[in-house]
Parts: sequence; C-alpha cells; structure tokens
Amino acid sequence: MTLLQKKMRVFVSFLVLSLSAGPLLAAPDYGREKRWADEVVPGLIVGEAIYLAQQNGHPFLGILAEEDDAEMALVVAHGMGLHPDSGMIGTLRQRLFDHGYTTLSIQMPVLAATAGAEAYPALFPDAVERLQIAVAYLKQKGYKKIAIVSHSNGSRMSRRYMKTNPTDVNAWAAISLTQGDTFTDIKAPIFDLYGSNDLPHVLASTKKRQASLSNNASRQVVISGADHFFAGHEEAMVSAVKNFLDGIK
Repeated sequence: MTLLQKKMRVFVSFLVLSLSAGPLLAAPDYGREKRWADEVVPGLIVGEAIYLAQQNGHPFLGILAEEDDAEMALVVAHGMGLHPDSGMIGTLRQRLFDHGYTTLSIQMPVLAATAGAEAYPALFPDAVERLQIAVAYLKQKGYKKIAIVSHSNGSRMSRRYMKTNPTDVNAWAAISLTQGDTFTDIKAPIFDLYGSNDLPHVLASTKKRQASLSNNASRQVVISGADHFFAGHEEAMVSAVKNFLDGIK
C-alpha cells in the first residue's frame, strides 16, 4: 500500500466517523435563536422579554407574563425549531395567563432548520439546564407552585428534566409527547394530552404512555378532531390544561 493510499484510508475513516457521529456533535444554533428573538420581541403584546443565562454565559429568551395574584407559575416549552411565542405555544402562554397563571415561555435550544428530530437528543442537556434555570428563576420570585407545560419536542426535552424528579416542580402538562416516549420513573402528576389526529408516533404510544402514569393525580386526555398543533381546537386544549392545573394542590 502506497503512502497516498494510506492517507486516503485514514481520511475516509475519519469522514465516516464524523458523519456517523453527526447528531452527537450537534450544538445549539445561537444565531437562529437570536433571529427568532429579533422577530418576536418587538411584537410582544402580552408579557415582557427577559433573558436568563446558562452556565456557559449564553443568554436565552424568556417571555414572562406575571399575574399578581397567581398561586402557580408555569414554564412553557415549545416544540422543535420554534420559539417561545410560536403558534399554539403563544396561545397557551397568553390564555393560561388570562386564567390567572403566571407564565414563563422560554426559548428551547434549536438546531438549523434542516435538522431532523433524530439530531435533537444532543441538545437535551442544554434543554434540561434551561428548564432548571427557569424553574429557579420563578422560585426566586416567590412562587411555591410551579408546573411545566410543554409540546411535542419540548415535551421530549421536558421528559429528560422530569425524570430527575425535581422537587420544585409540582406537575407537568405534556402535550403530544413524541417519538414513543413514556412517563416511566416520573413521580409528579402528569397530564398526557394529545389530539385524535395527532402524529402517528404520538398515537402509536398512547397505551404505553397511559400505562406508565403512576401518580394518582395523573391522567390522559384526547381531544377529538385535533391534530398535532390543535389547529381549530385551541380553546379545548387550553381548557383541558387549565382544568388539570386547577386540580393540583
């Protein structure tokens, strides 16, 4: 084997390893986060923009809508590649605020728009840290009851956090938990909400998710006719989440 052939073999081996390890090397796209913030913040009507800092110094956006008499504060987590005021997440954070809850919708870590769901687990440690920081922020503001409200990939990220069984979180409303994940080993009350026309992998795991609910206050609810984003069924979605949270003591 010539020297050139040896170098080519080394290069090809390195390339194969690099491609196979791609998702493991994924890092949050801070530029995309900033573009989202630049678009969202100027148009805010309900709530104010705040920035919370990770240990690495990165500031991530939160939208805080604070109700003076709220007994519970909510950390709201959006789905894959989106922002804290996108679509149904904007509806949830604003309508739950209208119902007397303080809401803090946070920017979850995102990848480039071309990245698929299989790449996102590499960001789960960042997501857990952001959830921890948001919960600590609300606790520092004096809230004794805190819950997580999440959707889609945001529910997957929240699941990683909730599996640590954080003592400062009283409940979790997990909307359309994706990729066949369940609630095994999570002790807090869980509200498993999904639509009857949800994504196939959400629907395929409904029985597994229900079987994994161990807390007596947990329950599973389906909204008839709703798709993954609850288009046209937003009020039913908000009402269902509110009813669950109202029952958390």
